[in-house]
Amino acid sequence: MTTAAGTAPASGPDEDRVQQFLERVIADSGAAVAGLCTSLGDRLGLYAAMAGAGPLTSAQLAARTGLVERYVREWLAAQVAGEYLRYAPDTDTYLLPDEHAAVLADPDLPTYAAGFATVLQAIYATEDILMDAFRTGEGVGWEEHGPALFAGTAKFFRPGYSAALVPEWLTALDGVVEKLERGARVADVGCGYGYSTTLMARAFPRSHFEGFDFHRPSIEAARGIAAEQGVDDRVSFRVAGAQDFPGRDFDLITFFDCLHDIGDPGGALHHAEQALADDGTCMLVEPNASANAQENANPVGRALTAGSVAVCLPSALAQHGPQALGNHAGEEAMRRIADEAGLHHWRLAATSPVNRVYAVGR
Repeated sequence: MTTAAGTAPASGPDEDRVQQFLERVIADSGAAVAGLCTSLGDRLGLYAAMAGAGPLTSAQLAARTGLVERYVREWLAAQVAGEYLRYAPDTDTYLLPDEHAAVLADPDLPTYAAGFATVLQAIYATEDILMDAFRTGEGVGWEEHGPALFAGTAKFFRPGYSAALVPEWLTALDGVVEKLERGARVADVGCGYGYSTTLMARAFPRSHFEGFDFHRPSIEAARGIAAEQGVDDRVSFRVAGAQDFPGRDFDLITFFDCLHDIGDPGGALHHAEQALADDGTCMLVEPNASANAQENANPVGRALTAGSVAVCLPSALAQHGPQALGNHAGEEAMRRIADEAGLHHWRLAATSPVNRVYAVGR
């Protein structure tokens, strides 16, 4: 059968596929709402109180945390529905398995991932501003977000840095560890809360580390963290941008998950090239995402690219620079920018599920 124009009528959507995709969207929506419960469990210390405690009733957990039992009981029900907790109806108790506690309860473990949920309150709060940005092309500056973004970002990246920065990433850079052990000068650009800076300082007490970030509240937080960890004798933090941070002859300049957020990444790398010692090294830590959108169709790629829509691209656009990369520009684009900045030697030094680490030099 054909229409009057001689073409076959358009067929409707496959109903089974419609149903499958509907179920997918409902599951995603449930996960998005459950993220609030994850953040509450993290920030209120509920997971920490359950870790290693064995089965607990809602009343026992409320007593451990000083929270209201009725709210705790409702939170526990949501956690059971999400299969984060196990429930025993015969004893009316709830259990956080040790394997789940390793992901949810201890920020010092490399597997800790609950910090990402803290970011959610900040990015959802800027949805209306982001809608305007889509229409106007203007950016949404990092500083326009709420404090939860800054704290949540630091909490999310800290476990990965703690696990890999010193034992894997730095050792993958030719000759850098030896310099750090003897005593070197290091600039950590876009340092945020300074966890990356202090991790290096604790490992290499003979070296001096300077953290730079344009965001004053983060720098103030970094100073407090350095003092708490007892490394403020060899670590300093200063409010400064990537294109104008002070100092010369740095043996190592690092950019941890921030170069793609800068409106002029080429200018930042050119300034770094000028600030390096003759045999200095740049270490670029970037998200492990691909410029090919299809290659990001996995849980990590999905989280990273969605984060780019909400934070990374708008932050770069807000700076009105020549480039706004997003966090999945890919290695080829980053390498070209570095080469144009005078950093001609490029090598993929290490990878993790979340990051790719590049060793870059003249």
